[in-house]
Amino acid sequence: MAEQTLAPPPVRPAPPEQPRDRATWRAELGRLAEVLALVGLVVTQPLLDVLGRSPDFFLFHRATRLDVLLLVALVAIAPTVPFALLGAASLPAGRVARVAVHTVLVGLLLAALAVQVGRHTTPLRGVPLLLAAGVVGAAGAAAHRRWRALARVLRVAAVGPVVFVGLFLFASPASAVVLPRGHAGAAGVAGAGAHPPVVMIVLDELPLVSLLGPDGKIDATRYPHFAELAAGSTWYRNATGVSGWTPYALPAMLTGRYPAEPFAPHYSQYPDNLFTALGGLYEVKAEESITRLCPPSRCDQPVSPQQGLGVLVRESGKLLRQVTAPVDSRVDPEASYRELTRAEAGLDAAEPVPDDPKFRWDTLDDNQPARFTSFLAGLRPSSRPTLHFLHLLMPHSPWAYLPSGAHYAAPEDLPNDGAGWVDLARARHLAQLGYTDRLIGETLRTLRATGLYDKALILVTADHGVSFLKDWQGRGLDAIHHAADQVAWVPMFVKRPGQRTGRVDDRNWEHVDLLPTILDETHVRVPWRMDGRSAKQAPRGRADKRFYDRPGQPVTITGGVPSPPARAAPDPLVGTRVGDKPAGGTATVANLAAFRAVDPEHGELPALVWGTVPASVPDGTRLAVAVNGTVGAVVPVVPPENGGRRFAALLPDDRLFAVGANRLDIYRVGTDGSLRRLTVS
Repeated sequence: MAEQTLAPPPVRPAPPEQPRDRATWRAELGRLAEVLALVGLVVTQPLLDVLGRSPDFFLFHRATRLDVLLLVALVAIAPTVPFALLGAASLPAGRVARVAVHTVLVGLLLAALAVQVGRHTTPLRGVPLLLAAGVVGAAGAAAHRRWRALARVLRVAAVGPVVFVGLFLFASPASAVVLPRGHAGAAGVAGAGAHPPVVMIVLDELPLVSLLGPDGKIDATRYPHFAELAAGSTWYRNATGVSGWTPYALPAMLTGRYPAEPFAPHYSQYPDNLFTALGGLYEVKAEESITRLCPPSRCDQPVSPQQGLGVLVRESGKLLRQVTAPVDSRVDPEASYRELTRAEAGLDAAEPVPDDPKFRWDTLDDNQPARFTSFLAGLRPSSRPTLHFLHLLMPHSPWAYLPSGAHYAAPEDLPNDGAGWVDLARARHLAQLGYTDRLIGETLRTLRATGLYDKALILVTADHGVSFLKDWQGRGLDAIHHAADQVAWVPMFVKRPGQRTGRVDDRNWEHVDLLPTILDETHVRVPWRMDGRSAKQAPRGRADKRFYDRPGQPVTITGGVPSPPARAAPDPLVGTRVGDKPAGGTATVANLAAFRAVDPEHGELPALVWGTVPASVPDGTRLAVAVNGTVGAVVPVVPPENGGRRFAALLPDDRLFAVGANRLDIYRVGTDGSLRRLTVS
């Protein structure tokens, strides 16, 4: 029988690696979902929460709908990208390395989340909070590695960023900026009588007490133009704003209604307002800053430099650092609200520079706010009744101007409260108020030059004040309770057409009275109800006032016309010449280099000096700061703040500075008044 040979079995190709690849990608998507969930809790939710409650942030920065949507997309997606790339980079090292890298990332994100939770729920701050958060992160990473349930929870939570974006776009106050909705406002009806031009200036963060001299009158020495305004108008000396926050205070002023809901200061939320009331009869020229109450159907907002997405991203990054920091911080988008100067905006002068001895260099006029320059340019007579409206963020912080108009640099994180710092904040506020006074003077001069002064109804006020009372600085509820005279009472001047003499009216004025008063003076009727009453009516019977830290939650404040705060006597060393003094110690000045090449004619001066001294120098030690041999300020040494600074001094007299290199000296003042020069570096 023939031997049979068995043929070898056919060689079949190896099965493809698809199941393993599919499992790998499924695992990677799961890890990405976990990171997305944690980043959403650490970054997306807190940042969109702050921005969602701050529609004025987008209005001030001239954000378009596309800008806001792109920013929201970046906030929701971009922070996850570095973590995803880091994870992808670890894939070639193998499964063990990839899992280890992911566990570390989860631990870091849990620690960052613990910092935010710990800051709100525990007294820990700084290094102790970081150490505690590190322990929480390590424990969380270990739990994540051991129990799959935590990973499953995180993967379900990956839907969080989508939810946070949805809440921002459809439920937050800022949604009105992105998706405006609402009915058109009702136009006012012209009544019998004249319809004079209206010129209205709303300043910001200006307490009445800042303008007052020891006699309770406008301090004509410091603020000659406010005194000039008072001398020809009716000063409602007992006037109060209705909120310490502009997004609530200004709509109340322009609608005549108390704040009821936390709406965006946008025409879609407040359709019945000054602009819609007068817009059918009046031409409207409006310069708004952090509101958009004038609808496009009533006025065209002036063309202003678009700040765009780049500014939004930069300022949002600053907010994120505050939100995630292990120390207390005032998360306030208003910190970025700085008026562009005329030079930055590329605007030409509206008027020639006046011959003002306080204003020594013509080129400093470039520091004039661009919004103010545009407003001045529009103050011209017209055949049609015209409303000229300006909301100017002056003397609102950030404080950066001397009374002359010279600009100075300052650290963004310089504290405004605490020993020494609150006094510095008030000094900087008063210096910027001096410059604001000069802007009021330019307005009065322009009105007289164009013939509008006698014909117009002129209103100058502020939306709210601010407290400089130690331990209660700011505009929040604590400041209202402890320093209502500084937060609520504001200047209110009304010059009626043809008025030439000043008078004082101490009626109980609240800023919801502003619109009814304007409507009475312009003989316009509106079909909606208002909470305020016109100054032409009898004064309200009650003496107390309504103030709103939050809409719909009035706080009752009492008291009449505030008394001016006691002013500390100027230190006798200020203004004195200092000769050679013995050396005795050291000081570090952060901006010392700015004194090496000063050019006053370009409008920039190193008028704020800040730095530190050795720990051996006791708190409370007085330091005299001199420029070119003349003492410009005397300040105390204070405990180091978050930036390590122990002193800062404002030098408001620009005559201290010369062209070129300037000498800066700091002296330690002894208890007997003796001076010892510190070596400055």
